[in-house]
Amino acid sequence: MLLERDLIQSVGFRNIREGGEVTGFQLRLRMPSYRGMAASLIDGVAVRVGDLVDVAPDVPLWTFAGRTYSLQELWDADGVRWPLEEAAVVTVPHPGGLPEGTHEVSVQLRLRMSYIPEEHQPSTYDVSRHITLTSAEEGGPFRYGVSLYSFMTDFGTVMDLETALAAVADVGATGVEILGEGHIERYPEPTVEWIDRWFALLEKYSLEPTNYGSWIDTRLHSSGVHARDLTAAEGAGMLQRDLRLAKRLGFRFVRPKIGVVSSDLIPHPIWTESVERSLDLAAELDVVICPEIHAPTPIKHEVVDDYIDLIERTGTKHFGLLLDTGIFQDRPIPLKPGELPGRRPAFMDGIAVDPADIADIAKYVVFIQAKFHDIDENLEDQQIPWEPVLRALKDAGYTGYLSSEYEGERIPWRSIEQVRRQHSLMRSIASRLP
Repeated sequence: MLLERDLIQSVGFRNIREGGEVTGFQLRLRMPSYRGMAASLIDGVAVRVGDLVDVAPDVPLWTFAGRTYSLQELWDADGVRWPLEEAAVVTVPHPGGLPEGTHEVSVQLRLRMSYIPEEHQPSTYDVSRHITLTSAEEGGPFRYGVSLYSFMTDFGTVMDLETALAAVADVGATGVEILGEGHIERYPEPTVEWIDRWFALLEKYSLEPTNYGSWIDTRLHSSGVHARDLTAAEGAGMLQRDLRLAKRLGFRFVRPKIGVVSSDLIPHPIWTESVERSLDLAAELDVVICPEIHAPTPIKHEVVDDYIDLIERTGTKHFGLLLDTGIFQDRPIPLKPGELPGRRPAFMDGIAVDPADIADIAKYVVFIQAKFHDIDENLEDQQIPWEPVLRALKDAGYTGYLSSEYEGERIPWRSIEQVRRQHSLMRSIASRLP
């Protein structure tokens, strides 16, 4: 498991309970030195949280390898170490804990280095950052999950599979969504060892698989003298390969991203036959195929009508709709440095679908990808109007997963805090809905 670059970690910021009472809060700190060291060299950590908490360096408790120490106990200890690869857990006594939401957390960490002259000691590290404290106790009628797509391009560079799953569980989510060819080692034939580790990590972090993302690459052979589109049989083969792998990994839903033939995302004509050839297998595996309604395609569109027609015509229970909340975006995504107006797809300014349209398709919707781009320190989403979206989903009777799909700026580790903010925001709104 890997650590975030910041000294103060996002993962692990939480209230703690003893005997049913909230007695304080915890945060995790990464060793700021280039090496691990004996914990007896810690000279304390002062912690301030906005205007709510301000404690002296000797107040917080320290936890290493599952054992908790006061600062005095650390000074007297032998053999207790703060490894470079493990975060220290710092507990701050504070009856009642902290309110849910984003807080400015400041620490002054003090360490004593034996090879630095004593008159220059302790070495101090003054750091502040905004972190969101989330709670799994409320959240209205919905279930909450996270797509590991949220962590691209962190995944495989500064995050491994366990780091990602730990971040999902830390926000109180219970569901995890993956991309088959994005997160499975040696896809489409993972090793038995990888599969065993997958299930072991799900158990460790109390997570369940939700939606599995797959592709039907209709332009697989689109170059060269023998260029051609995929046949329906070949498309069905791709889909069925992923249905089997998804079932093997415990997933209930499979989202096939089907090749398109127009700018409003009309799927390639083979989609119907490819899906229909696969419905018997989906029923046998008890897996639901669910293509997404994704911007720039609105709810009231022929693509959606065709999906619903297949459901009504076949009577299948194993084909449904996946709704991507990016269609409700009603404010533009800011231009990137050097990006000129008018040089990017218009839908990035938002297609502003009316959330009331959900009512027309609600009975076919089986999964929600909670797409978002940026939530500020006041927990205000800059593009997605969550209150009317969540109200429409609740009024329509949806009680399934809201699966975070962060698609904002890809600064390393930013996605972790953004997902925390989204879960706090969605839970807060959902818990207040009448």
